[in-house]
Amino acid sequence: MDVLTVGWIMIGLLLLFMAIGVPVGVTFIIAGVICSYLLMGVKGSLSMLGQVSYHSVATPTWVCIPLFILMGGFAAIGGFAQRAYYSISVLAARLPGSLAIATCYACAAFGAMSGSSIATTAIFGRLSLPEMQRYGYDTRLSAGCIASAGTFASMIPPSMMFIIYAMFTQTSVAKLFAAGVVPGIMTATVYAIYIAILAKRKPQVAPMPPKEIVDLPVRQKLRIATRIWPIAVIAVLMMGGMYSGLFTATEAAAAGALLSLVFGYLLREIHSASVVVKAMKDAANTTAMLFLINIGALYYSRILAMTRVPTMITEALRDWHVAPLVVLLGVVVVMYFLGMIMVPVGIYALTLPIAFPLLVGVGYDPIWFGVIALKLTEIGCLTPPVGLNAFAMKGVVGKDISLETIFSGCMPFIVLESVCLVVLIVFPGLSTWLPYVLFGR
Repeated sequence: MDVLTVGWIMIGLLLLFMAIGVPVGVTFIIAGVICSYLLMGVKGSLSMLGQVSYHSVATPTWVCIPLFILMGGFAAIGGFAQRAYYSISVLAARLPGSLAIATCYACAAFGAMSGSSIATTAIFGRLSLPEMQRYGYDTRLSAGCIASAGTFASMIPPSMMFIIYAMFTQTSVAKLFAAGVVPGIMTATVYAIYIAILAKRKPQVAPMPPKEIVDLPVRQKLRIATRIWPIAVIAVLMMGGMYSGLFTATEAAAAGALLSLVFGYLLREIHSASVVVKAMKDAANTTAMLFLINIGALYYSRILAMTRVPTMITEALRDWHVAPLVVLLGVVVVMYFLGMIMVPVGIYALTLPIAFPLLVGVGYDPIWFGVIALKLTEIGCLTPPVGLNAFAMKGVVGKDISLETIFSGCMPFIVLESVCLVVLIVFPGLSTWLPYVLFGR
């Protein structure tokens, strides 16, 4: 069978299996095995699967993934999210919509430790949603705000998706981490401005907190705000160590995990060995699931490259002499709509083998495109029907809030995310300034 025909069959199988609900990791492997069998036979197909399974996981970069996941688990049981939320909520008490604004910045702060948007959404769904409901916040605003702000953990380092992007594209993890800082803070600020304007115009959707909290003395507010110090210490140590060259990404992850455990114990939030063991088991389960997806995705992309479909598309677009902006907009539109039906790793596996060499070939910066790709997957985590963060929020609230209400609450934030995406495309320096200041070009 012609290799190009096999390539198109491979893409069709992926979309078919995803549509009927086959788990994404299994989907990649089945589609890859079927099409590699058509190209190489049984022995060649299984041999390549074994090689990819080993070499994709045996690379040193992958070691930091379970360590970052473990650090997020220790941070969750160590009460760091609560510290971030209450510290920022007291500082923001005078602002309209202060609890929602505090949720945005607390998610950003906790994202500097968790690296998982789903975990951040689940934690703050349990933490800040009851507080907002107690003060009379509109249900759509509160649920949508939490689900949307959870995506900051994907952009603000350490980010699992940046690591996965680096694996597909062979780019620097440290540069990608640095590139996500300014866009992450910018998005949180855009959210906060929108919430403040909305609460100012419609006070009933986000009432002010009690007067005794608003009128707390400045000294007392600052004392409460200092409770965020464990997150600050760990983030500065990890990022500073990486950017100064003292740590690799893996060593930074190990240091962060160890400090999270030590601080949680010293602050008396981690009371027993059983909760530590549970956090380690959860991290192991999450790592196994993520590794299965990534092995399948890398195997799939390797076979797809063999079919020459990515090369054919790249050469065709070059022969048409299409303007670089048109190519970029085409990739953005495709990834935007794929985000509605696929999980982020699946989007990367399907698009990066084709889009990345094409965009780099027409002159776009690979680090900058990493931020754009991640922003698109952030939007995909909020859009129906496969909005992972919305489903994570639904898992927290149970029958109290409908999935339709959560998706409806996410819609204004999807618009804000789209505005931020346009700004990042128009002003690429927002993404590339910090990594190139720290590491050079």
